[in-house]
Amino acid sequence: MAVVRALSSPRAWRATFHAMAGMFLGATTAAMVWLLAVLCGAAVASLVTGPTGDRLLIVLYVLVALVGPLALLPCVRFLSALQRERFRALLGVEIAAPKHDPGTGWLRLLRPWTAGSFWRQLAYHLLAPLLGVVAGAAVVLCWTAPVLAVLPGGHRSGPEHVLWFGGAVALLLAAPWVARGVAAADTAAARRLLGPGPAEALAARVESLARSRAELVDAADTERRRIERDLHDGVQQRLVYLAMNLGMARAALADGPPEVREVVAAAHDEATAALKELRDFVRGLHPAVLNDRGLDAALSGVAARAPLPVRLRVEVAQRCSPSIEAIAYFAVSEALTNVAKHAGASRAEVVTERVGDRLIVTVTDDGRGGASADGPGSGLRGLAQRAAAVDGSLTVVSPPGGPTTVTVDVPCE
Repeated sequence: MAVVRALSSPRAWRATFHAMAGMFLGATTAAMVWLLAVLCGAAVASLVTGPTGDRLLIVLYVLVALVGPLALLPCVRFLSALQRERFRALLGVEIAAPKHDPGTGWLRLLRPWTAGSFWRQLAYHLLAPLLGVVAGAAVVLCWTAPVLAVLPGGHRSGPEHVLWFGGAVALLLAAPWVARGVAAADTAAARRLLGPGPAEALAARVESLARSRAELVDAADTERRRIERDLHDGVQQRLVYLAMNLGMARAALADGPPEVREVVAAAHDEATAALKELRDFVRGLHPAVLNDRGLDAALSGVAARAPLPVRLRVEVAQRCSPSIEAIAYFAVSEALTNVAKHAGASRAEVVTERVGDRLIVTVTDDGRGGASADGPGSGLRGLAQRAAAVDGSLTVVSPPGGPTTVTVDVPCE
């Protein structure tokens, strides 16, 4: 029963239609490609061996020799698109088209001929008679074998009729598996020859991962800005209002009972402390001044809040993307925090400059040295990971005895 059900299965019929379409398309493809190849080869051979005839015929040979290869490239691409559409429409198989790097200047003419994808597609079309015509004819023969068995075939004896009919039935019963096998072999060849090669697929995968990573970095930065804006416009304003009211109540109750004054004063101090902690948290999440006034103003605030003298120089004529500016801001903030906590330095210097399409941030201190970004709990390790997320790098030069130089190099976009 499984053999009988296979005769009417949708998968078998899709594979059959795919093989029949491949038979006609393969014949057309092979005829076009081989005709171009023969005409071009004959023209080149005539020119090499010495053309005979009038000048018009010689000009025709030259035109065929020159135009033939130029016409072969779009012809191969068009036929490849037709074959990929055949796989998509009849089998539901998506075969990605190889990406073409057009190049510049003379490379526009030479690059397609040096690409491995072009030669793979050409090989598929040159094999079209075997892949399409022969395989499709085998599938059609299996399905039509009973019809051929009942056609008049001359004088046959009884045993010959039995063998002939038995073979026809066997071919019919094998037709679904033959069609599916042909479709599977054709799909494997098409994926290998019509699709991107291993190197191209790997490059596309790397590009996709890099794009996804950049989108994740931008999404995370956008979410931090949204949370900062919500906290600034919501909770922070309510705390400011509460601290103001408690401050006014504290002033109004200056002559009130001591226990009431103590409660109000404690509440006012707690509200003020909570407001300060919230402001520090919001600033650490994403500073609003970075969006409003840029990197120079934001880093000036970081330098002003540092517990040691900081010399700041910012030379960024054109602003970078918001995510990159945020990385530079947090790099300076974390580096100065490490200087204040661990370096024992008396001063520090921050230099931020844009060199081409790169943003370079350098933080130098005169402390004891010995800093490293390899420790699991190091804040510099977090900065290195943040810079690496945008294809940047962090370099720490900190010999024992100092000085320490932390350099963050990130792309501007």
